[in-house]
Amino acid sequence: MSSIGYLIMAALTFVPFWIFLPKFNLPSWFAIFSLTPFTVIPLLWVMAFRDKIKIPGID
Repeated sequence: MSSIGYLIMAALTFVPFWIFLPKFNLPSWFAIFSLTPFTVIPLLWVMAFRDKIKIPGID
């Protein structure tokens, strides 16, 4: 994939995370982690199980 394609895909994942993370009581700046493929899955996992997970400093 070309670098322009990667930037487009990164923007398409960054913006929804920026919008949805505050709804899960997480800081918006966590959306930075969605720019790399290996951190999207753990971030989605935290969002899915947010009611069962206690994060020190945020809860």
